[in-house]
Amino acid sequence: MPHARSARSARSVRSARNARRRALRTAGAGVVVVAVAVGGVVLLLQQTTPQAAPRQDCTAALDGATWRLSPAQADNAALITAVSLRREMPARAATIALATALQESKLVNIDYGDRDSVGLFQQRTSQGWGTVEEIMDPVFSTNAFFDGLEKVPGYTELPVTEAAQAVQRSGFPDAYAQHEVRSRAWAAGLTGQNQASVVCTLTEADPVAAGDPAAIASARATLSERVARDFGDLAITEQGAASIVVDVTSLAPTSDDVGRLAWALAQWGVASAQATGVESVTVGGHVWSRDDGTWSTDQIGAETSDGEGAPTLAESSVLLTLAVR
Repeated sequence: MPHARSARSARSVRSARNARRRALRTAGAGVVVVAVAVGGVVLLLQQTTPQAAPRQDCTAALDGATWRLSPAQADNAALITAVSLRREMPARAATIALATALQESKLVNIDYGDRDSVGLFQQRTSQGWGTVEEIMDPVFSTNAFFDGLEKVPGYTELPVTEAAQAVQRSGFPDAYAQHEVRSRAWAAGLTGQNQASVVCTLTEADPVAAGDPAAIASARATLSERVARDFGDLAITEQGAASIVVDVTSLAPTSDDVGRLAWALAQWGVASAQATGVESVTVGGHVWSRDDGTWSTDQIGAETSDGEGAPTLAESSVLLTLAVR
């Protein structure tokens, strides 16, 4: 009988071992199935989940620091500063206006606000700033702000908070101060006092079809109209298929201001490029392009997007080129 019990025990051990082997094989197969399934889900998500859009932004450099704005904010900063230049106001006026708009609307032309406030400067129809339609016109509202600022005695010597408050009559007058350094950096670049300091990192511009002369002419005319809207009646000539050359001589109070104002318009061209579709800007031996988003000198003489070589520009001139494919 001991022999029979030993045989049964051996069979039990073998059965247990076989059961464990089958369980392990089943478990292993399950792991493989799960792994394949998870891998498939990950692959599917990678193929179907939209990839995050590349970050687009603009910066102005001053004293070793850079100050960021979104392309939409930079576009409005470019407009505000251009209007100050058109009115022959000092850079301090642009700094005050930019700090005010950053506080009031975050430099976005919004159609809502506290009570009846709207626009870049959150001006109120009930306070005599104009109609809603007028205030929502950024050129009108910017001029209205500067009209008020010019009436403030010695505004260039006042702290930003005091100068802005004298125009705005805000309930939070001290809030303007937090935007002063950022605004000064952008004003320095957009007035041309600080050259090659404004840059934008942007996605590719929507190109105009190279074989569509009417579309190219329309895009070039739209760009010229935007220059005129912001800076006034400057001399503009066509260059190549999709470029314009803008001469700032009539904008300059003196001949000494010509080079600075050329840089002002050039950096306006960069700051407004997302809105205008400009692909490259050439001034004073420097080129900014969407390809790398920086100012450089090694692109001078290279072909522009319309197949033309960049011209030799006068100190007073800026070349703005649209994308053509």
